[in-house]
Amino acid sequence: MTSQTDTPATAPVRIVRARRITTLDGRDTQVFATVGEHIAAVGEAAERFASLPGTETVDLGDAHVVPGFHDAHCHPTVLAQTGLRLDLGSGVAAAPPRERIAARAAATPPGQWIVVERYDPRGDPGGRLDRAALDAISADHPILVVHFSCHMAVAGSRALELGGFHDGTEVAAGGDLGRDAAGRLDGWIFERAWFDQWYRPVGEPGYLPEDTPADLLAPLAEVFRDFHSAGVTSVCDALTAPRDLALYQAARQHGLLNIRVGMLVWHRYAQTLRDAGLQAGFGDEWLRVVGVKLMADGALAGGTCLCRDPYPAETGSDNGLQLMSDEELAAEVLAAHRSGLRVGVHANGDLAISKVLDAIEAARAAHPANRVNHRIEHCSLVDPELVDRIREAEVTPVPFGAFVHGHGTKLRGYYGDARAARACDHRSFLDAGVTVAGSSDYPAGPMAPLLGIRTMVTRRTAQGDVLGGDRRLSVREALEVYTVGSAHATGESHLKGRIAPGLLADFVVLGDDLFATDPEGIANVPVLSTWVGGRQVWAA
Repeated sequence: MTSQTDTPATAPVRIVRARRITTLDGRDTQVFATVGEHIAAVGEAAERFASLPGTETVDLGDAHVVPGFHDAHCHPTVLAQTGLRLDLGSGVAAAPPRERIAARAAATPPGQWIVVERYDPRGDPGGRLDRAALDAISADHPILVVHFSCHMAVAGSRALELGGFHDGTEVAAGGDLGRDAAGRLDGWIFERAWFDQWYRPVGEPGYLPEDTPADLLAPLAEVFRDFHSAGVTSVCDALTAPRDLALYQAARQHGLLNIRVGMLVWHRYAQTLRDAGLQAGFGDEWLRVVGVKLMADGALAGGTCLCRDPYPAETGSDNGLQLMSDEELAAEVLAAHRSGLRVGVHANGDLAISKVLDAIEAARAAHPANRVNHRIEHCSLVDPELVDRIREAEVTPVPFGAFVHGHGTKLRGYYGDARAARACDHRSFLDAGVTVAGSSDYPAGPMAPLLGIRTMVTRRTAQGDVLGGDRRLSVREALEVYTVGSAHATGESHLKGRIAPGLLADFVVLGDDLFATDPEGIANVPVLSTWVGGRQVWAA
């Protein structure tokens, strides 16, 4: 129970004091003790450690200490890659997308890729980018612009050609290619057609130039710093490939892995895990396999999630996209379940969620001895029947924490007011006794857990509207979602999520009392410091 560098004889002993320490393991306290990376005692029992030789006292004064925030679904390796690319999501006063892409093209030798991240067509003053617009910027560069949801991208002619796309290309079910009125490709690559390029099988040449771990270590360290500044001590990277595992391993070897990482491995690589006999939880307290990632439907904020009822007529859509056939989904879930692997299935719409539950229920019936808690990523639009099925199947939903804040207006436009008011329905899950996790899906959504907590408590959008006011949580419930709930989602309830003896000493120091703060101000509560394994990894 010590770190890689600590031995029982040298593990540091600390007494941590603060005006309020919320343990989520019973009553609040004002003191706890840590030995090495773990919590040794809480409350009065911690005082006996003060007499040990070399004990350090950390007095945090009037601060409010809470368990470390655990983001159960985010994309750190995507963010690291974004650090080497043109990031349209950075810079509030930045120039319009076309100008920024043109400037990057002017500074890039002809023939080299220009990859652009976090593009939002609705916020583009020049109108939605397409193939012609990118070709007008440069015909000498392959240009690819990735939508902020990561579920689609738009490419120029050179990039389409390198992906093997032409006007006569037919794509597999679950994907699509945008076309103009004449049937010519307009540059947009949707869902499975895009993911099949992004995550090509091992041995096939990559679509985009491969960044080496050495290239990505510094950007990844900055990503970790950003998470720490928001109080995040653990993340689950919700879509990883072998190159990402290599990057995390390199970060560890270079002493840069100061945040705890779980990984959902893209299902294309699941056979390798099964062949090796690896099960959910393989790894250790710093780096572990959480399970296998599948995708059943499209994006909530992209207006493509699979719903039972049609979208409002003015959207011009029907009821969303199904990315895997029922048969393929059932086979993948069964194979993972049979081998002891957890699945994390991306499913937003109620119809997609129902299909995922069909597959999980069948797998459980076939192999009842495996009791691993499977996950439904996002699980955005549910009804009472689905909530009951989720409880009975012992599934952990992982909804967005702050999407109502960041994308509330879009949700109303895509799905209508009634459905939007029930989006990200943590309330229904908790009322049914379902453990629910906290997540950001960053960079697709806002990252800060305190913003997620405020959103769950107020249900207020960025525009100031309340979306489903009867879905509000208490502050303590929302805090538990981002700590206890997320630990359950990754199979780590025995390690983290609370401040309790034997658990990891991961905690966050807040400048204001979270429970005494006006709910509207929760997102502005300052994070003073973040501690992982009893060590301070960030301070304001």
